Amino acid sequence: MTNQITLTVNDVEYSLPAVPGETLSSLLRQRLHLTGTKVACGEGICGACTVLLDGKPVVSCVFPAERAAGKSILTIEGLAQRVNQELKLHPLQEAFIQYGAVQCGFCTPGQIMSAYALLKRVPNPSSDEIHTALKNKLCRCGGYLAIERAILAAARTLLTGEPLPSPLIPDSIHPHSVIGHSHFRPDAVPKVTGEAKFTDDLMFEDMLYTRVRRARIPHAFLTKLDISKAKELKGVLAVLTAADIPGDHLHGLIYSDWPVLVGIGERIRYEGDALAIVAAETQQIADTAVELIEAEFDPQPIISDPIQARQPGQPQLHPNGNLLKHIKVRKGDIEAGFAAAEVIIEKTFHTQTTDHAFMEPECSLAVPTPDGRMQIYVGSQIPYSDRAQVARVLGWPEERVHIAGQLMGGGFGGKEDIAGQIHAALLANATGRPVKLLFDRRESFLVHPKRHATHIRVKIGANKDGHILAVETELYGDTGAYASLGEQVMTRATTHSSGPYDVPHVRADCYAMYTNNPPAGAFRGFGVTQSSFAVESMMDMLAEKLNMDPIELRRLNALRLGSVTNTSQELKESVGLVECIDKVLDEIHKSNPDPFKRRVLDPTQPNRVRAWGFAAAYKNTGLGGGAEDCSGADVELYEDGTFEVRSSAAELGQGLVTVMRMIVAEELAVPPELVRVLVMDTDLTPDGGPTTASRQTYMTGNASRFAAVALRNNITALAAEKFNLPPDQIHFNNGAVHAGQQSMTFAEVARELKAAGQQLSVRYTYSAPPTRPLGEGGDMHFAFTFGVQAAEVEVDTQSGQVRVLKVIAANDVGIAINPLGLQGQVEGGIMMGIGNCLTEQLLVENGHVLTERLSQYRIPGFQLTPEITSIIVEHPTAEGPYGAKGVGEICSIPTTPAITNAIYNAIGLRVDRTPVDPELLKVIKLHLCPPN
Repeated sequence: MTNQITLTVNDVEYSLPAVPGETLSSLLRQRLHLTGTKVACGEGICGACTVLLDGKPVVSCVFPAERAAGKSILTIEGLAQRVNQELKLHPLQEAFIQYGAVQCGFCTPGQIMSAYALLKRVPNPSSDEIHTALKNKLCRCGGYLAIERAILAAARTLLTGEPLPSPLIPDSIHPHSVIGHSHFRPDAVPKVTGEAKFTDDLMFEDMLYTRVRRARIPHAFLTKLDISKAKELKGVLAVLTAADIPGDHLHGLIYSDWPVLVGIGERIRYEGDALAIVAAETQQIADTAVELIEAEFDPQPIISDPIQARQPGQPQLHPNGNLLKHIKVRKGDIEAGFAAAEVIIEKTFHTQTTDHAFMEPECSLAVPTPDGRMQIYVGSQIPYSDRAQVARVLGWPEERVHIAGQLMGGGFGGKEDIAGQIHAALLANATGRPVKLLFDRRESFLVHPKRHATHIRVKIGANKDGHILAVETELYGDTGAYASLGEQVMTRATTHSSGPYDVPHVRADCYAMYTNNPPAGAFRGFGVTQSSFAVESMMDMLAEKLNMDPIELRRLNALRLGSVTNTSQELKESVGLVECIDKVLDEIHKSNPDPFKRRVLDPTQPNRVRAWGFAAAYKNTGLGGGAEDCSGADVELYEDGTFEVRSSAAELGQGLVTVMRMIVAEELAVPPELVRVLVMDTDLTPDGGPTTASRQTYMTGNASRFAAVALRNNITALAAEKFNLPPDQIHFNNGAVHAGQQSMTFAEVARELKAAGQQLSVRYTYSAPPTRPLGEGGDMHFAFTFGVQAAEVEVDTQSGQVRVLKVIAANDVGIAINPLGLQGQVEGGIMMGIGNCLTEQLLVENGHVLTERLSQYRIPGFQLTPEITSIIVEHPTAEGPYGAKGVGEICSIPTTPAITNAIYNAIGLRVDRTPVDPELLKVIKLHLCPPN
């Protein structure tokens, strides 16, 4: 190998010193600062890092840089062109924006570059050709159908020269001037051009790199820790242990039970526990240093599941034992209910541990500032909580810590807990230099909280006419080594465990147990994903027992206006479940008069069997349970006549920034393009609370709305006084303030407000309607979303493989604020549900995490994407912004039981654990369930 590499990147020639072992992605990102090329897996299987090498797509994270010598490389930064100083996007980039193919944006550059190469080779591709070309390009947001639509639209434009055809997405049935119509993301352009900056894209002078010495043993006491060899390694600036922590030694979202670093003599509770942290001049030195840290342990018996954890004689993992929480739901008289029942069925279900597997691995960058503060760049779902936890560990007041939130490459609940923020801050404080901590995929799988594995027993009693009289559930939730949000997640699993049905007698008991597995916490669906699988499977079993149509059984028992939930909350408004059921059934019947019958479409392949399945669900909006639920927003008018709305609420791809922008534009009657959005910054934005529980559209949407209304009132008062008119004659329209025959631009309004000494910025903190804790009766939640899905599957009884062919989904979201973004959430949620049902599992054996690479964790890709029909049902809620409730979680919850119910209808096998095991399915022979 020569000492120089010469290559052309985006039509610019570079000659660089050769670095042994360097990958092309490292050369592009670290030496040329072309950070639009993202690295998600580091093993060449996800496609996020795709660039074109002499016109052919390559995955640059594993491609040796030396092999690019003499080649021409095109990255995402080179796709758009500058014409007369203006950026002209490529039609592919335009299409990705207009068709909603951009969500978190982390995989977007790789998707676009792969699509660009395809269109160069096949100018008019079919859907199958797109799926084949992009089969290894993963999108964890699940935006495959939008990506496909964007590619097809761009192909047409490139062939014909005509403008991009408009996406066919219907508006809300309750449209306003802005609200209810489709709008593009304000952050879409930088995401499709590579200009968008995620945490790992940031570089600082004299920046250090770090790695954490993990316990690598599930349960033990730490007896010895020798860091001397690591400290002596050239290039190591600091090695810290528990003895070096200046403040609190524990952290946690609700309970502070998670050690920042485990000290000598202390208990190790899972493999991911941190023992020491290293800061070094390079990542390679940091990686070498942690391997030099020697630890000795006193191993302890391993608790591997929640049922074992509750048995007598087990080691007690925490001072209060192994029980995090015994959660109880009581309604009516369960004994009387079962005594009166004419039919009783009972079964136990099991769900697996799953990982969020967001495309962007966790990254934290801590920078000491000259004024003695600590600035932390991170993609976090709860910035103010990060600030509080970091400050406590440093022993500082919270105001000395600044969380500067960055774009987030997916979260789904997995970026609520502390990952590297505290460790980076400790090392930055010790060295006085910026410190970056980037997890590799193995560390991500090992460390951050997962979706709870559960055991759920369901017993249902009903009359022969189908009325359900009693439901009893018993749940065991594996909350792993630390609490995280385990109590809250398993509470939702428990309160929703009798399904979206009006049942007079309910008893539910849940045991959220500590084990020596990785912690479990928030994950899209927040526990209801698990309990919905169990209860919706039981609904089909009950329908079969009663010889009743499963949809009619659900409609008969469905929650509706006036119903009382199993936590004794009367539903007084916004209950669209029955309409969701009917809309899905109507859609199925367009082509399937008898959808649940088993069908063999091709007599030459009798092993390929098809059928439909059905499931319903509901999910609370907001924190509820008596928790104080608030969100703040600022809206400011600038002197150029533009506006900015600010909140610390997190944008992780779900489209909150679009919602905030649209709401402010609606209230002030300006084009959305005149409203900027700033989120996730504890210095610059008010506390928006956690991005969880599908709460942000409702909570921060309301905060944004009322802040805009307050600013509008101030402007109205100013104009009324200036023009000597009553306030009711001041109108906002077409981006201006009108008073009779006269008007003012907002730039003029800003100058007038400033001259009058009035504030141009208004802050509003919105508090949710009050709720009651579980067990106290009354309203436990202030709103519920409802969803119904039907899935058509094909089962190959020879291989056991299941293909989901079609999904029809109806969701009552209150109103659709942005139909384009809502469609992306529904389609992405369904893809995540398919993964949960069929492919995804974090393998943990006796406390040891066996899943180490993304290639071992089967995220659904293009090849598993079904046809999806999304039906929006709108039953507005009085308190939500314009009636909206949220959609982030409900759209993924019914998917698993809809698929497993379809599998039963196809081959007669009742799936009682996830993910579905092909080895189990392929033993089913056709004679067990001959064609109808």
